[in-house]
Amino acid sequence: MHRKKIDCTSMTRLSVNINKVATLRNARGGKLPDVELFAQDCERFGAQGITVHPRPDERHIRREDVYELSRLVKTEFNIEGNPTEEFLALVTDVRPTQVTLVPDDPNQLTSNHGWDVPRHLNELKGIINLLHSYRIRVSIFVDADPVMVEYAKKTGTDRVELYTGPYAELFETDPKKAVESYRPAAEKARELGLGLNAGHDLNLFNLQPFVQAFPWTAEVSIGHALIADALYLGIERTINEYRKLLEP
Repeated sequence: MHRKKIDCTSMTRLSVNINKVATLRNARGGKLPDVELFAQDCERFGAQGITVHPRPDERHIRREDVYELSRLVKTEFNIEGNPTEEFLALVTDVRPTQVTLVPDDPNQLTSNHGWDVPRHLNELKGIINLLHSYRIRVSIFVDADPVMVEYAKKTGTDRVELYTGPYAELFETDPKKAVESYRPAAEKARELGLGLNAGHDLNLFNLQPFVQAFPWTAEVSIGHALIADALYLGIERTINEYRKLLEP
C-alpha cells in the first residue's frame, strides 16, 4: 500500500534504522529479537520513520523482513540500498514512502561514500524516473560537496542525504569546523529546492549542532549509535532523547 507523503518542513524527523536489531537476531537464528515488533515499538515510542538497508547477502535485514515491515510500519518507511535489479524489483513491489539510493559495494561493511553523481547521472535519472512512476519519494546519498548536490538536482531526485561520517569524525576534535564544512552543500540543497536528509554516525553528542545549523534538514536516519544507546538507556528513553535534540 502506498503511504501518504508527510510534510517535513516544520521539524527534522527521526527515522530509526533497525539493521543492527536484525544483525543481533541473525547471530543466533530464530526471531529474538523480533525485528518487526521492535519497529512497531520504535514508532510507538515516537520514531517518525523506520529505515532498513537490505543487502544481497542478507546479513541483517532480509527480504522477508522488508515485506513484513511494509505491512506493519505506519509512519514513513525508508528503504536504502544499491539500485541493483534485485533491489529495484523489491522496492517497486513494496512501494515504501522513500527509497534512498546508496552506491554500496556488496562487500562493504557499511556505507562510506556518496555517489559520484556526474559519472552516474544518466543511470540515476533512469532509476529515479522508474521510482517516481511508482509514486516513491527518492533521496540519493551524496558526500557534502555542493557540486554533487548540483548534479543531484539534475537527476530529478526529491532529496539528497548528506553522508555525515566525516562530520562525526571531525566533530570529535573541532565541532565548529565540522558544522561549517557541511554548510556549502546543505545551503546548496536549500537553494535548489532539494529536500535535505542526513545520516551516518550521528549520535546524541553531534546531532543537535547539525540540525541547529541546518534547520531545513527534513530527516535524519540513525541506527548504530541509537541502538547502542538503547543498550544502556532502553529504546523508549533513547528515542525520546533523540527526539528532544530535533525539536526546533
